Amino acid sequence: MRDFCLYALYRAGSALLTVLPLRALFVFGQAAGFCAWATLPKYRRLALRNAAIAFGREKSLLERRQLVRRHFRQLGANILCSMKIAVMPLENVERCIKIENLDVVHRQLRAGRPVVLILSHLGNWELCAQILPKFIGYVRNSTIYQKLGNRRIDEHVRKLRGRAGVEMFDRKEGFQKAIQLLRSGGAVGILSDQHAGDQGLWVPFFGKLASTTPLPALLAKRTGAALVSVAFYTDGFARWRIVFDPPLETKRESVKAITAKINDLIATQIRRAPEDWFWVHNRWKTPRPNFLLNRYKRGVYVPPQTALQPFRILIRASNWLGDSVISVPTVRAIKRGRPDAHVTIAGPAKVAPIWKLIPEVDEIISLKSNSLAATVRTISRQPKFDVAVLFPNSLRVALEAWLSNIPRRVGYRGHWRAWLLNQIVRKRGKPGPFEHQSIHYLRIAQDCGAEVDAETPNVQLPALSEAQRSRMGPTLNAQPLSSPRLSTSIGLCPGAKYGPAKRWLPERFAEVAAAVTARVQVQWLLFGTRQDAAVGEMIAKVLGDRCINRIGQTTIEQLIDELPTCRLLLTNDTGTMHLASLLGVPTVGIFGSTEPRLTGPLGNDHIVLRHQVECSPCFLRECPIDFRCMKAVSVEEVVDAVLSILKRGRSLSATTKPVTKSAH
Repeated sequence: MRDFCLYALYRAGSALLTVLPLRALFVFGQAAGFCAWATLPKYRRLALRNAAIAFGREKSLLERRQLVRRHFRQLGANILCSMKIAVMPLENVERCIKIENLDVVHRQLRAGRPVVLILSHLGNWELCAQILPKFIGYVRNSTIYQKLGNRRIDEHVRKLRGRAGVEMFDRKEGFQKAIQLLRSGGAVGILSDQHAGDQGLWVPFFGKLASTTPLPALLAKRTGAALVSVAFYTDGFARWRIVFDPPLETKRESVKAITAKINDLIATQIRRAPEDWFWVHNRWKTPRPNFLLNRYKRGVYVPPQTALQPFRILIRASNWLGDSVISVPTVRAIKRGRPDAHVTIAGPAKVAPIWKLIPEVDEIISLKSNSLAATVRTISRQPKFDVAVLFPNSLRVALEAWLSNIPRRVGYRGHWRAWLLNQIVRKRGKPGPFEHQSIHYLRIAQDCGAEVDAETPNVQLPALSEAQRSRMGPTLNAQPLSSPRLSTSIGLCPGAKYGPAKRWLPERFAEVAAAVTARVQVQWLLFGTRQDAAVGEMIAKVLGDRCINRIGQTTIEQLIDELPTCRLLLTNDTGTMHLASLLGVPTVGIFGSTEPRLTGPLGNDHIVLRHQVECSPCFLRECPIDFRCMKAVSVEEVVDAVLSILKRGRSLSATTKPVTKSAH
C-alpha cells in the first residue's frame, strides 16, 4: 500500500509539472533547488565535503560554497526538466540540444566496432536515453541500470527511458546480454561516476581513492569495443550541449589502468562545468566496515606518479607505555591497509616519544592536558579525520572522538560508550586459552579490513636508515653516560609501577647481579621510576662501581637512547620490558601475579620465568597471602637465563620461545 501511495504521488506530481512549459519548469526547478539548499543541511554539508575533496587546493571556501549553491539550483532545474523531456515529442527535445563531435561515434560504429559510452551524472544525463537513439539508431542501443526500490515507479521510469528504442539491462541479471549486444556491433551506455561499493575497483578520482565500476573497461577488453565518453552540459535556459570525447586507448592498457583513465576523463569534464555534476552523491564513501582495502576483490590501483589525497586515520593510543608498544603491530597493519593511509597517533605526552620510532606513524598529537575540552580542541584543530580508531576502552576516549566530529569511530563496546561508536569491533567469541593483548588490538585492525598475522605478532623495529634517524630527532642517538662503562652492559629494571605484586624480591635482583658480575665482565644499568629509588640504592650498593644507577633520572627519550646499549634487560613485567622488545633488546622477564600469555614480551630472544602456582595469575596489585609465585623463582634460574642470552649473543636471529617454569 505504501509503495502504491508513493507511486500515485509520483505520477500526480509528474503530471502537474509537465503541464508547464519547459523554460518555466527550468526556472521553477532553480527555485526548488535553492529551497533544497536552504533547508537540507545534511546534503549541503555532503556537497561541500565533496567539493573540498575535488577543489580544496584550487578554490577558496567561499568559492566552494558558491559552487554548491549554484549546483543545487542547477540540479533542481535539470531534474524537473528531465521529467518534462521524458514525455515531450522527440522532435521537440531535439530543438533543445546541441551536439558536438558525434562523428567520433559514427566512425566507430560504421567501421563495425561496437561502442561503450561512458556516462556521468553531469547536467541533464537523462537526455542520453531520449535523444541518442535519434542519431545512432542504425545500431542497437542499450544501457545498464539498477532497479528502483518501488516496483511501479521503476516500471514507469523504464518505459519512459525506453520509448526511443533504448534496451534496458538489469545489472543484477549479469552482463551477458550487454556483451552479446556489443558483439553484434551495438552501443551500451554505462554510468561510471557512482560509488561502486564492495564490487568496485579503488582508483583515484580527483586524487582521492574511490570505489569505481570497472565495467566499461571489462566490456571493452572483452568485446573490443571503443570507449567513448559523453558529457551533458547545461547550456543556458532549458538548453543543453552534448559533447563526445575521442576514444580512449585500450589495447595496451589493463582494466585497472583504463578505469583510472575513465575517472580522470570524468574529472576533466566536471572541471568544465562543476555546478552541473551531482555533488550530493557520496562519491568518496568510507566503506563499512572494511575501510582498509586489503580484502577487496578487485583491489586498489594507483597510476604511476599519482599523488593521492590522504585518508586520514586518527589512532587514539593507550595511556601506558607497555600497552602502547603492544599495539604497534596493529598500527603497522592499519598503515598497510591502504596506500593513502595517513596515520596520526594521539596519546599522552609521557608516551609520545615511542611513536617517533615507528616509521608507519605519519604524525603525532601529544596530549599534554588531562582536560577533555583541551583534548577535543587539540584534535579539532587538525585537518579533518576520516576515521578514529580507539585503542583504550574508556568512555572518555570515545567522547574525545565524538566531540571532535570524526565521522567514523571504531572501538570495542564497553564502559557505557557503545552509543558513541558507529563501528563496534567484535570481541573474541567463545572463551578459550589466554590470548595475548596484541591479538586484542590486532582484532581491531582485522575488523577494519586489514590483513594481520595474529600467530606471530612482532614489535621489533626494522633497521633504520640515517634519514629515518634524523627525522626522529634526538631519539635513538645515544648520549655517553658520565660514568666509565665496560663493553658489555646489562639493563636491570627491578620495579613495576602497577604494584608490589609484580615485583620480584629486590634482594634477589641484587644477588643475581652480583653472581653474573662474578662470572662475566659486565656493567649494570639500573632503570626505573622515582618510587623505585630505595631498591636502586640497595642494588647499587651491592654492585659498587659495576653499576650505573639511572633510576628516577631518565625521561622516556633517554630510556630509548640507553636501552639499545644493553646486551639484555633483566626485568619484571613492566613497560620498560616491552620498550626493550621494541628496540630489539632481549629480555629476561620475571612474572608472578600476571600472565605472560597475555602481556609477555613480543618477538625473539626473550626468556620468561614464571612458576605456576594455584593462585596465579591473580592480577592483584598487592599479594594478600605469602607471595609464593615470586618466591618460587630462584636466583639460580635467573642467573642461568641471563648467562644463556649472553652466551648466544644478541646478534643471533633464531627465534627463542618464552620459557615458563612451573612449581610442583
